[in-house]
Amino acid sequence: MKKTNLKKYVDYITAEAEKLLAVDSPTGYTENIAKLVMKEFSDLGFKPEKTVKGGVLVKLSDGVDGAKNGAKSKVGKKAEKKGGLLLEAHADTLGAMVSKIKPDGRLEITNLGGMNANNAEAENVRVVTKFKGILEGTCQLVNASIHVNGKYNDTKREWSAMEIVLDEDIKSDKDALKLGVGVGDIVCFDPRTKITKSGYIKSRFLDDKLSVAILLGYAKYLKETGVETDRPVWAYITVYEEVGHGGSSSVPEGITEGISVDMGCVGEGLSCTERQVSICAKDSGGPYSYEVVKALEEAAKKSGADYAVDIYPFYGSDVEATLRAGHDIMHGLIGPGVYASHGYERSHRDGAENTLKLLLGYTV
Repeated sequence: MKKTNLKKYVDYITAEAEKLLAVDSPTGYTENIAKLVMKEFSDLGFKPEKTVKGGVLVKLSDGVDGAKNGAKSKVGKKAEKKGGLLLEAHADTLGAMVSKIKPDGRLEITNLGGMNANNAEAENVRVVTKFKGILEGTCQLVNASIHVNGKYNDTKREWSAMEIVLDEDIKSDKDALKLGVGVGDIVCFDPRTKITKSGYIKSRFLDDKLSVAILLGYAKYLKETGVETDRPVWAYITVYEEVGHGGSSSVPEGITEGISVDMGCVGEGLSCTERQVSICAKDSGGPYSYEVVKALEEAAKKSGADYAVDIYPFYGSDVEATLRAGHDIMHGLIGPGVYASHGYERSHRDGAENTLKLLLGYTV
C-alpha cells in the first residue's frame, strides 16, 4: 500500500461515528441503525443487503481475481488464490428493557447485554414504548435523594436497586399504562457524545459504532481510490453481538477468514492506548488464529500503523460466534483502543486512523 494522506477519511469516520452514535440501537431494537448503515453504504456507491436477522451485509471488493481491469496484487499469485475476507463490526449496543411497572409508576428494568448498573445510575434515558412513542426519563437508584436515604453510600449498585423515573406526571402504575408503557419496552441510554479539540472521542457505545464508522471509511477509501484488495472483501454489520450471536449467521459463500473490527481494550495490564490499533492474540474464547495475528502484526509494521498486541481477559467477539456456528474459517480481532469499556468510553482519532491503516495494509 502506498502512503496516502488519510486525514479526510479520518474526518469522515469521525463524522460518521457521531451520526451513528446519535441513533439509539440497544440489542433487539436495531432497525433504525440498520437503515442508516444501509443508506451510508449506498451513498458510497455500494449495494448493501439487509439480512433476515436484521444485520447489513455488503461486498466491498471483488479482489484481484474479480477485478474487471485485470489488476494484479503486489503480493503476487499466492494472494490471488486467497478466499474471501469478512470484516465484522456491530451496530447494536448495550441498553435495558422494562421488566415491571411498579405500583408508584416507576419502572424496573433488566439489562440488555453487559450494561452495568454502576455505569447506568443518573443517566438520562429514552423509553421506546411499543405503540405510543418515546418517553424521556432518568435511571436512578431507588430512593436516590442523599438527604433522605441514610444508606445511599452502602447500597450495592445492581439492577434490583435501580429504577427508571419517567419525566411525566405519574403517580401510579395506571398512569404509566395510560402513557403506553409496557413490559418489554426498550430503554435507551443517552450516549453523551463529545469530540474534543485534541481529537478524543468520548461517548457511550463507541463499542462498536466507532468501528462501524471505520469500516465505512475503509469502504470510502476503496471506492474513491479504485484500488483492488488482494481477495474478495465483505463488511458485515451485525446487530446481536452484545448478546453473543451477532456473527453466527449470514456468512457469504467463499469466506475463509473473518476479522472482528471491534474495540481494542485499554486498561491495567495491557499495552494499548486510545491512540493505537489493538491486535488481540487471545480473549475469553481462546486464542485467535496464530497465522492471522502474525499477518496482522506484519501488516501493521508495513503500513506504519501504531499498534499493540494484547490479551483481553473478559471479552468475546462476533467472529467467535461465527466459529461456534460451525463456519470453517480463520479468525482475528482488531480495533481502536477504547478506555472505560461498557461505561462512558473514550478513544481518539489516531486510534481510528491506525485501525484504517491496518485494514488497508492487510488487504491492499
